[in-house]
Amino acid sequence: MSRSESLAAYLRAQARRRLDRVESRDEGRNARCALALLDAAAYAATLPDDDPLIVMLDQAGCFGPLGCEEFDPGEAGTKVIRHWEGGEPHDLLLALPAAIAAAAS
Repeated sequence: MSRSESLAAYLRAQARRRLDRVESRDEGRNARCALALLDAAAYAATLPDDDPLIVMLDQAGCFGPLGCEEFDPGEAGTKVIRHWEGGEPHDLLLALPAAIAAAAS
């Protein structure tokens, strides 16, 4: 599986997680988050592995220390993804390395 495919699979799994959440009076927030994550997954799946966004995620350690593991943004990155409510998919991907670096310092 390529890095882009691994990233897209992770985002799709997080979208499914949001769709499975049942909260009273969420006013559609979970559905909006799921759609935003599915949009980001579709975008990520189109990126080549040498795309600057994928390279930045690799440098942030999201693909393991050798860059060949499944996508895992760690606790800080997961928090960003789980609270993503929409916007441009590349903005989500850009936010991840910064959140990871901030948590590490």
